[in-house]
Amino acid sequence: MSEPPVGRTAMDTHNAEPRFVDDYLLSLLARASHVVSAEFHDRLRGRGVSVPVWRVLATLSGGPETVTVLAEACLLQQPTMTKVLDRMERSGLVNRQQDARDRRLVRVHLAPKGEAMLGELLAAARAHEAEVVARHPDAAAIKDLLRALIARQGRRQRSRG
Repeated sequence: MSEPPVGRTAMDTHNAEPRFVDDYLLSLLARASHVVSAEFHDRLRGRGVSVPVWRVLATLSGGPETVTVLAEACLLQQPTMTKVLDRMERSGLVNRQQDARDRRLVRVHLAPKGEAMLGELLAAARAHEAEVVARHPDAAAIKDLLRALIARQGRRQRSRG
């Protein structure tokens, strides 16, 4: 017996009409991300870390960033990012400093407490990713495809702007 389409249960298969979302690329990408991320997000919650805080820390693993870049990378609106950063700064995880070359820009830096937390979380994220890759050997090819999709779409959007 074949498996029901992604997102459907065996009980749902009585309806032979396929749903648009079961073959729609954007829905599949979002649902795949949600399903795989849910495991790791549960682990974060177990450590008392919210998903937005994790995303900020993970993004800052590459060095200081502006609030705008963080908001984009963390998939948050700028006002929401500002509130997350306010809480993180009060908790001693990050510091905000004016950019030395452009005083209009504010760069967010990891504080020592944030660096320590990030080290633990990166190890957990890498372990989770290794589990996912072990279950899905084609994950490396999927990552390459997604990077290419993001790069092409990003170029296309910039050329319109």
